[in-house]
Amino acid sequence: MAAVSRSDLLSWLNELLQLNYTKVEQCGTGGAYCQVLDSIYGDLPMQRVKMNAKHEYEFVANFKVMQNVFKAKKIDKPIPVEKLVKCKMQDNLEFLQWIKRFWDSNYGGQGYDPVARRRGAPTDSPATIAPLAGSRSGSASLGVGAGRSGGKTPISGHRAGSTQPNEAVQALQAQLREMSTHMEGLEKERDFYFSKLRDIEILAQQQMESLEAEGKDDETLREIQKILYSTEDGFEVPEGAAPIDEEETF
Repeated sequence: MAAVSRSDLLSWLNELLQLNYTKVEQCGTGGAYCQVLDSIYGDLPMQRVKMNAKHEYEFVANFKVMQNVFKAKKIDKPIPVEKLVKCKMQDNLEFLQWIKRFWDSNYGGQGYDPVARRRGAPTDSPATIAPLAGSRSGSASLGVGAGRSGGKTPISGHRAGSTQPNEAVQALQAQLREMSTHMEGLEKERDFYFSKLRDIEILAQQQMESLEAEGKDDETLREIQKILYSTEDGFEVPEGAAPIDEEETF
C-alpha cells in the first residue's frame, strides 16, 4: 500500500476529529492518536486525554491511555513513545501513516462526533516542541554574535548590534517562562501524588492502631506501611529531623 502524503493525512485527521492541525509534529502530544482510536471503538476515557497538552509529561500521560487501549484491544503494535513525544516530523509521520491504515481497516462507518466526545475541550496543541527550542537557541546565538560584531564596527554594525541582543533576551525570557510553567506543572503533579500517599499512610496507621487495640494484626497493612516508609540509598531521613505533623494538610 502506498504511503499517504503528509497533506492528505492532515486533511483526513482534521476532518475526522475537527482539528486545525497544520503539522504532523502536533500529533506527538498523543491526543489525536487517542481520539482516532476512540472514533473506532467509542469507549476511550477521553476525559483523561489532554488534547491541548503543552508539556512532555502531559504527552506521556496521553500515550499511557493509548497503551492501555492497545492492551485491552489486543493491538499488537509497539508504540515508540520516547520518539513520538519529541514531536519530530519523521517519527510521527510514520506512526500517523500506521494509524490511518489501522483506521481504514477497523472503522465501521458509524457516525462520530469528536467535539462531543472530548466535551468541547480545547485542542490548541503546539506545532512543535524540540524544533522551537532549537530555533530559540539559534536566534539567541545569532543575537549575541551580532552584538559583538556590532561593537567592533560602530558605523555599519551599530543598528544590528542594538537590536539583535534585545531579540536574544526576549527569546531567553520566553524560554524561561515556558520552563517555569513546566516546573509548576511538575510540582502540582508531585503534590497530587504525595497527598494520595499521605492519605493512605494516615488510613493505614488508623486501622493498625484500631487492630492493635483489639489485640489483632494485619499482615497486609504492615506490608503497606513497610512500602510507605522504605527509603532508597542516599535518601534516608537525617537523624534529628523534625517528625511529620500529623495535623498537616495538603
